[in-house]
Amino acid sequence: MRYHNITKDDMLNGDGLRVVLWVAGCSHCCKGCQNPMTWDPDGGLEFDDKAKAEIFEQLDKPYIEGITFSGGDPLHSANRDGVKALMREIKEKYPNKNIWLYTGDSWERIMRYPLLQYVDILVDGEFVQDKKDNNLLWKGSSNQRVIDVQATLAQEDISVPILHCGDYDDIPMGRETAGTNKNIVCFNQASVKKNACDVKVY
Repeated sequence: MRYHNITKDDMLNGDGLRVVLWVAGCSHCCKGCQNPMTWDPDGGLEFDDKAKAEIFEQLDKPYIEGITFSGGDPLHSANRDGVKALMREIKEKYPNKNIWLYTGDSWERIMRYPLLQYVDILVDGEFVQDKKDNNLLWKGSSNQRVIDVQATLAQEDISVPILHCGDYDDIPMGRETAGTNKNIVCFNQASVKKNACDVKVY
């Protein structure tokens, strides 16, 4: 697994103050992506023990609510094994911290991935520029969903995701299932290698 950055005291990628790991590698290559430099799975730096220690140093702080995996795509084939191993270690070492994950894949495609046992909140779906809305909560375009993974996996039918929150931060506390009005869980430019996605960004 390779990564581009570790950001600290982040307030833009999940509830509370967080540490964010930005991995390398994404095959979605969404038009209007904010991080095209992360598409190349061979870019960035090798994720080593020093990088892991940097993350753990942040998670040791009581005011840090958890870690967010973003990128790139943490579920890219180059990242899945490394991300799963790191998540498992974090859950063992920090059972009270939560894990968020951003992916361009849809819930319906990945809902049976074993690593989801470690994910609390997942933001799914490719970024669609025509559906961009800067006022959306924790996502960039309206097609994406902020999913409560563990609540969803506890259901009989896991193909219907339970949402962590609505589209905007003025949604009242409650629950809502995707596609219905019941069930929201709200709680507390660089050059890219052409073979990354067959495009070059300047």
